[in-house]
Amino acid sequence: MSAEFDGRTGKQGKISQWLRGRRPKEAADDGGREALLLAAAAAGLPLAPAAHPVSGYRCSCDRVGCPTPGRHPLSFAWHTQSTTDRAQIERWARHQPQANFITATGTTHDVLDVPLDAGREALERLLAAGVEVGPVAESDDGRMLFFTLTRGTPEDEDEWWPCQLDCHPETMDEHPGLRWHCRGSYVLVPPARLPGDDGQAVHWLRGPEHPLPDPLTLLESLTDACAKYAGEDQATWPTRH
Repeated sequence: MSAEFDGRTGKQGKISQWLRGRRPKEAADDGGREALLLAAAAAGLPLAPAAHPVSGYRCSCDRVGCPTPGRHPLSFAWHTQSTTDRAQIERWARHQPQANFITATGTTHDVLDVPLDAGREALERLLAAGVEVGPVAESDDGRMLFFTLTRGTPEDEDEWWPCQLDCHPETMDEHPGLRWHCRGSYVLVPPARLPGDDGQAVHWLRGPEHPLPDPLTLLESLTDACAKYAGEDQATWPTRH
């Protein structure tokens, strides 16, 4: 069986090799950073400037002991500030050359955020099945981000839950480790630097040129992979007496 992966066709076994070794070229200079941000905005992802890491694990913000260094928006008004306006993003990027950027979810897009190993397995399975996956980002701290269309604002509020929960409380066992970033949330958008001294970052595996899919087309594969890896992790836990 063959599968199409970013326009390339090959055997399924090559997909895993691609996932573990290939990432789109992301230029380190300001021009490359700006181009990637503008591409994300052109795809409909609203952006706002965020803090960035300083001297390893410190944050560029003024907060002493910041709990999320380099991962939070600069402004408390990030939700209304987020925009796809090219001119505004160019100004931010040029006036704040060290800043990370976040994208606000729940307006035009959501993000399904899963553990890295589970995400890699699910991505391989989805691509092999010919599913339109859409943009995917990988965070070097062990998460994979699947960008999808938004669920919007359901008429029935019981159908919506905050992304801070791994899942709806009634179905927590069915969605271990999965975070659904929707209304009122945000994620770092590539290219973004993470805290630490080892150059960790958030980068695209599949860029924003890929159309956003319906989240429900990905959800089953993602939750199955999350459950599998959660089960393997639990099997290694010591037994309590």
